[in-house]
Amino acid sequence: MPTAVKKVAAKKTTKPVASRKVVASTKKVASKKTAAGKALVYAPNEQSFWVHDGQILNSLAALEAALETMEKAIFTHHVGKDKHDFADWVETVLGDSACAADLRKAKTKTTAAAVVAKHLRAYSF
Repeated sequence: MPTAVKKVAAKKTTKPVASRKVVASTKKVASKKTAAGKALVYAPNEQSFWVHDGQILNSLAALEAALETMEKAIFTHHVGKDKHDFADWVETVLGDSACAADLRKAKTKTTAAAVVAKHLRAYSF
């Protein structure tokens, strides 16, 4: 009588590489979260910034756009030796004290626009 040969299935081993992949994907998720930035703040209508020339601004992005086309006389109406209306609004209404501090140092509309553009990079919108 012939003897039956028993086949043994090969064992599957888990590779430690799989756990590294999980860690790597976790890092990617974390970096996406960081890259997304903070949410852009939009001021409610009653707290929007009313520019002397009639423009109404409700966000840091709107301020950047306004500064790029603003006439020098309008800018100096809001920014002077003892006042900086834009910085005050950004700090109190939009809640960005770092941007406001940098804006207070800006004495020209070009510099102010550059400051706002720099700080906008931290936001997602």
